[in-house]
Amino acid sequence: MPSTGRGNGWMHPEDIASNDHREAYKFYECPALAGEMAAALASASIVFKDSQDYSRKLVHGAEVLFKFATREQGAKFTGVADPSSVYYNSNDYWAGAWLYCATGNSSYQRFVTDPSVADHSSAFSGGPDRGVLSWNKKHTGAQLLLTRMRMFLGYGYPYEEMLRRFHNQVDEIMCSYLPGFTNFGRTPGGLIQLNHGKPGPLQYVVNSAFLTTLYTDYLEALNMRGIHCGPKFHANKDLRSFARTQMDYILGKNPRRMSYVVGFGNHFPQYVLHRGASIPKNKKTSCQAGQKWRDSLEPNPNIIVGAMVGGPDRKDGFRDSRSNYNYTEPTIAGNVGLVAALVALSGEGTAGIDRNTMFYAVPPMFTTRPPPPSPWIP
Repeated sequence: MPSTGRGNGWMHPEDIASNDHREAYKFYECPALAGEMAAALASASIVFKDSQDYSRKLVHGAEVLFKFATREQGAKFTGVADPSSVYYNSNDYWAGAWLYCATGNSSYQRFVTDPSVADHSSAFSGGPDRGVLSWNKKHTGAQLLLTRMRMFLGYGYPYEEMLRRFHNQVDEIMCSYLPGFTNFGRTPGGLIQLNHGKPGPLQYVVNSAFLTTLYTDYLEALNMRGIHCGPKFHANKDLRSFARTQMDYILGKNPRRMSYVVGFGNHFPQYVLHRGASIPKNKKTSCQAGQKWRDSLEPNPNIIVGAMVGGPDRKDGFRDSRSNYNYTEPTIAGNVGLVAALVALSGEGTAGIDRNTMFYAVPPMFTTRPPPPSPWIP
């Protein structure tokens, strides 16, 4: 029973007893979820690289989970018997890419540049969600990470062809975010509709702002002025402008003049769907009895500062009510993206890109020569 969410149990998270009933699902075949965990542990090992023992433990856990995730057909992950793969079908090469960064082991490099792995997870498919990074679709994040490898490490044969495909796709995705392209609609106030008008758009918007800013940092680190979108050239300032205008919308520059980040500005949601925020501080209550606070018509007694809610509808409308989670529910996935986007934008023009730390475990590259051509036969 987490502190956010829309379940029937409603009480302070710190009041939940260890013996309270909590619904759980039991899976015996979860390679896709194992891949998600492997990616998390591998990336964390880079963050904690200066704590060598802890970092090694994280890498070990990541490798064990990755082995489980890819065990069914050797290096070709299928996830056929895995119910979770419906939701986490991109975690095979997402995990492999992070493990390569964390270990420098070329087997992971071969894995993520194996065309069959990308094809299985529909890495290059079109469709309405192409370019949308979310809690259950990591394609765009993985492709940007692999593009970073290509841009800063300078791979050649035999990895270049696949890495170039990822890089080209990243360029196309960045173009799709820009005004004038029809992949995604916009509200009258200018908010991009990455989920095509469905509820809770902001978690996808902040992810796109983060990715765009990060990629622009890569371009500027290499003295590249921008990208081509078909015949038209878009400068780096166009990419940064997209990210800034989307974040400005979220922080209050929108038709309602409302900040969708609680506690920021003077006008923000007062009825956030959050257990801890909606129950008075000193009120102890049971799981069911606490529902009166969930259903109360009074504003939240506690301000959950910094939490981003689900956001407005496709017409910039917003209903500030705990009874409609589509508008007022803050999610972990959404707020992680918010922090990432704000950090990326706050360092604009000052921080630059650290080319080394991400790849500290990757050994020096020695480009493999392609095989010689077959002898000419008259």
